[in-house]
Amino acid sequence: MKFVAVTSCPTGIAHTYMAAEALEQAAVDSGDEMAVETQGSAGSEPLSPETIAAADAVIFAADVEVRDRERFAGKPLVESGVKRAISSAKEMIDEAKEAVRTGPPATVATDGAGAGAAPAPATKVTEKAGLGSRLRQWLMTGVSYVIPFVAAGGLLIALSFALGGYQITNAPPVTQHFDWGSQQSWAALMFQIGKVAFGFLVPILAGFIAFAMADRPALVPGIVGGYIATQVPSPDAPAGFLGGLAAGLLAGAVVMLIKRWKVPRAVAGIMPVVVIPLISTFIVGVLMFVVLGPPLGALTTGLTNWLNGLSGANKILLGILLGLMMAFDMGGPINKTAYAFAVTGLTIATTTNLEIMAAVMAAGMTPPLGLALATVLRKNLFTHVEQENGKAAWVLGASFITEGAIPFAAGDPLRVIPSLMFGSAVTGALVMWFGNTLRAPHGGIFVVPLIGRPLLYLLAIAIGSVVTAVSVIVLKSFHRRPAAVETPATAAAAAGN
Repeated sequence: MKFVAVTSCPTGIAHTYMAAEALEQAAVDSGDEMAVETQGSAGSEPLSPETIAAADAVIFAADVEVRDRERFAGKPLVESGVKRAISSAKEMIDEAKEAVRTGPPATVATDGAGAGAAPAPATKVTEKAGLGSRLRQWLMTGVSYVIPFVAAGGLLIALSFALGGYQITNAPPVTQHFDWGSQQSWAALMFQIGKVAFGFLVPILAGFIAFAMADRPALVPGIVGGYIATQVPSPDAPAGFLGGLAAGLLAGAVVMLIKRWKVPRAVAGIMPVVVIPLISTFIVGVLMFVVLGPPLGALTTGLTNWLNGLSGANKILLGILLGLMMAFDMGGPINKTAYAFAVTGLTIATTTNLEIMAAVMAAGMTPPLGLALATVLRKNLFTHVEQENGKAAWVLGASFITEGAIPFAAGDPLRVIPSLMFGSAVTGALVMWFGNTLRAPHGGIFVVPLIGRPLLYLLAIAIGSVVTAVSVIVLKSFHRRPAAVETPATAAAAAGN
């Protein structure tokens, strides 16, 4: 059979391409044809209309919205999260074959809009999913659009500190004073550009949560509501990240409700560009300014004060919790929740928030590094393919790409995932205990010069990686897999070497 697939994950980096590779390999193993469109962070090359028309069925492996999904209308569809495609690609192809035999669905949701008569709102998330799954996809869509702002703004701020020191935050605006030959002026320029980029985090998060719920008409109320969350009850004590989540969900819900209205045909044409943005922005603005913003701001302030008051055992417990979250799903929703929590804390650069960012990055580096070390210490416990993945995991782990652990966890989750969580929890606890700080939101070992107490930071990562490796080796030793169990593809690869 002929299949087409679309893969997409929140960051658009590792999961997206690993899922595509797994589906392509599974199709080769089953004697089928597979064409995959990877909707990653670097953009995507859309499948041609001819390829889609020739396909027997469609597979969506996505944790965020599938762009232009109406192209696949009328085709039998199998849909799941991106991680399932990595670990169970064969099963998904079998399900697609079964969908071909049973025929396409009776109705297919599209993004088209009739003359105000659509019975349900257009959405970027599958309509058949449960509320929990849809909520997760909405939130992950918002996070996926925020990450480029995080990378650009955060790294510019980190570089400004490297060039000009932490006092660069007090530099005058570069519009008033800029010396082309001054290192301090360039540092101030980097800081002020990065600060502007960081200022978009909450509005973009809210806007694209709303977009995932109700398409483009929801962008305006979502972004406006997110910006209001950064201003109420005051810019010094804003509703912040929690306010952005509330604004995005509120804007999406309001637009979904308005799109259900039955309006005259003459009005339908201006609904998406005039009526819906006008009414929804007013409603969201009123609610965020008067109803939701102040209490959410008070909650955010209370949470910030609580974090700043942590010390001793409480701070170490927070490090353990963050480590467990980073390792549990290796780039999935729980991992991204911990990461988003840390990144938004950088906008209020207290010592505790900087320690949280350091703990999150270290705990995210530990899983791939620990598994890479395990493949070196006990090669016979791993297949040839896993040993090759271990070589790549060194680089991925050092670059803070936790997804490098996924191939190992997919093949043996009951032994690998607890080991990863144990090692990352140790790393997170040690970082908080050592008092390491980090102002960069990403970068792995490449931003070590920007880390407070860098040698202790590297020691924490090394200890956590050793704990991960030893745990994996011990658990796998209880159930050693003979070489004969390896798949034909693995054997062929081994013979090729």
